[in-house]
Amino acid sequence: MKVILTQEVKGKGGEGDVIDVARGYAVNYLFARKMAIEATSGNLKQLEQRMHNVRNREATRLNGAASIAAGLEGKVVRIEAKVGEEGRLYGSITSQMIEDAIAQQYELVVDRKQMDVHGTIKETGLHPVQVHVYRDVKATIMINVVAEGAPVVPDVVEEVVKAEETMVDEVVEVEADVEEVEQNPEAE
Repeated sequence: MKVILTQEVKGKGGEGDVIDVARGYAVNYLFARKMAIEATSGNLKQLEQRMHNVRNREATRLNGAASIAAGLEGKVVRIEAKVGEEGRLYGSITSQMIEDAIAQQYELVVDRKQMDVHGTIKETGLHPVQVHVYRDVKATIMINVVAEGAPVVPDVVEEVVKAEETMVDEVVEVEADVEEVEQNPEAE
């Protein structure tokens, strides 16, 4: 069954997209939640007339998401936790804790459901977390997990982040050199 989405549906499409879905999904889920309307000829004509407004809203959302991503990219979020021997945590760092720390430290609102924590965080140290702000707009932040009551040492954290960025740049350069050699084996 063809439907026109009236708002973004994760994994299906955005506002104004015409998609083909199962009839039961359309009737019982999308129509019931007013997330879509049936793609009749009349509704398709109305959609064509509204596409300018839809594109403007989408551009506004993308610009807002890009500014949030720019504000988040490369930030280091410090989270204190109870730590046992050898830097192991009692429990783990949750996405809710990360959301609260971002709100407190940077006054940015990020939903915990937008975070990709890459498994569980159960040790002290730096851990990368990817934040999916909107569709393809993403930002990577570093979570610095420290023992409760540990002194704040911002210079060390910044140095570690810069060192990791340098290592990534060096790996990219080496990969480019290897690719160049593979493409031109006679150049050696």
